[in-house]
Amino acid sequence: MRLEKTTLTLGYMPLTDCAPLVVAQRMGFAEARGLTLQLACQPSWAVLRDRLLGGELDAAQALYGLPYGVELGLGGLRHEMAVLMTLNQNGQGIALARAFMDAVKSGDGLRRALLAATRRLTLAHTFPTGTHAMWLYYWLAAHRIHPLRDVKTVVVPPPDMAGALARGELDGFCAGEPWPAVAELAQIGYTLVPSAEIWPDHPEKVLATTRAFADAHPQTAVALAAALIEAGRWLDHPAQRQQAAPWIAEAIGVPEAAVAPRLIEGHGRGGRAHAVRFYGRGGEVCYPWLSDGMWFLTQYRRWGLLGQEPDYLALASRVNRLDLYCEAARLAGADLPATPLRRSVLIDGRAWDGGDPQAYANSFALHA
Repeated sequence: MRLEKTTLTLGYMPLTDCAPLVVAQRMGFAEARGLTLQLACQPSWAVLRDRLLGGELDAAQALYGLPYGVELGLGGLRHEMAVLMTLNQNGQGIALARAFMDAVKSGDGLRRALLAATRRLTLAHTFPTGTHAMWLYYWLAAHRIHPLRDVKTVVVPPPDMAGALARGELDGFCAGEPWPAVAELAQIGYTLVPSAEIWPDHPEKVLATTRAFADAHPQTAVALAAALIEAGRWLDHPAQRQQAAPWIAEAIGVPEAAVAPRLIEGHGRGGRAHAVRFYGRGGEVCYPWLSDGMWFLTQYRRWGLLGQEPDYLALASRVNRLDLYCEAARLAGADLPATPLRRSVLIDGRAWDGGDPQAYANSFALHA
């Protein structure tokens, strides 16, 4: 394979699930594919987006919804994007300030606290079209709390969440690990619900780039995705997660104690059932399922981010580069599913399989 570019600058956020990028560099998976990776930690998702679009970053770890929001021009300039693979499932959480610990044990408890409060509570997520906004909104709505009316939601970069909680600027947040764990270690907050309770094995971060980069560097994109698939496979062994924990802690600037327990064992009821996944059975985690991308579009429609119904399948097929992923999967020895759609059941008991996205988007009692 002749690579169009061999030295790549990859953006990432200080989150535990940057692990595949770190491992691909540390364990030589990228080097074996002819690539040199330069990892660049970013201060916020907005900065990561802007540097990716400006060409300072060749590709990046991204919230699943970030490239879709950019593709649609939601909240900024429209730019054609490409999702090369899914980097992980699970591994996020909703945390509340310790003041709520005794009163709020569930979403129903939060609803009672809201009714008793003399002000609207302030809850943070990390990016308007990102995963954390959608998990927070979906979870609140499942408990009959309207995320746009009953609470105030704000955007805060992940590393700033715990500090804002400590200062009383937030009552809670939804973010990726290790920040819910950091809040607990500092005794300023606690994890109310891991994200896998909202959607078991939900899509989370993706490997994103611009469509122009993917089209101009297809073999490089394939080699990079293959290396990250191999890194994900390596990470799905608990002993190797233990080995990787100090590397990840160093990359994101937190103590290893904030990373290792939830990276290795997960958090919440069910233990490892809620742990972050990087590969899964035959590489199912890594596959960029079209139904996953379509789900985010249904939620953008639900919450008023999209004024008109999109062509759900066509848009997901354009953004998720199955052509490049399938080639990378063959190189890495990962399986390919028979269909690009998968079935899931979320916290409210609703099944999602990508079959009728318009009906699904319009079926919710709580919406914008």
